[in-house]
Amino acid sequence: MSEIRLAAEARTEFGKGAARRARRAGFVPGVVYGHGHAPVHLNLPGHDLMMALKTPNALLVVPIEGKDEFVLPKAVQREAIKRTIEHVDLLLVKRGEKVTVEIPVHTEGELAPGGNLIENVLNALPIEAEATHLPESVTVSVEGLEAGAAITAGDITLPSGVSLAVEADAVVLQVIGAQAPEATEEAADEAAADEAVEA
Repeated sequence: MSEIRLAAEARTEFGKGAARRARRAGFVPGVVYGHGHAPVHLNLPGHDLMMALKTPNALLVVPIEGKDEFVLPKAVQREAIKRTIEHVDLLLVKRGEKVTVEIPVHTEGELAPGGNLIENVLNALPIEAEATHLPESVTVSVEGLEAGAAITAGDITLPSGVSLAVEADAVVLQVIGAQAPEATEEAADEAAADEAVEA
């Protein structure tokens, strides 16, 4: 994973008014913590931060007390409607340090014929890896899988240096059978009958 450098500035004003002024100026308030370090408050360039966070577990480089430091996004607060970034919590990490994060699981291939569907039991896969070498995602093949089949965490091939942070038998995704039209019609008839009884 490549490093993304952000030209952050030390934040000296606090409170809602200061945060609003920072956002109007194109910045996002953030705080860096970790390694027993006192929390460091920063204003981060809004557009650059938004682009960086399109990459899961983006490794960011920000200046802290005159020294470039690695940080990982831990919590991102977004505005409810516009989904703009309101605030970000960042975790200070060191080269060589192991961290636990969640990465997206992508699928490739076609299921067996029959209109079956993939259900994501885990939305992301918990893994442990070196902070400066985090994989962006993993890909699993669902080629030819039939209804009832499942892929567990242990079935997924991980990059070198990456280990699971979840039990190997944890189900990540499973294939569920398509509901037959007859069953759908029967369910609809039963619902209509129940409504008639209640009426």
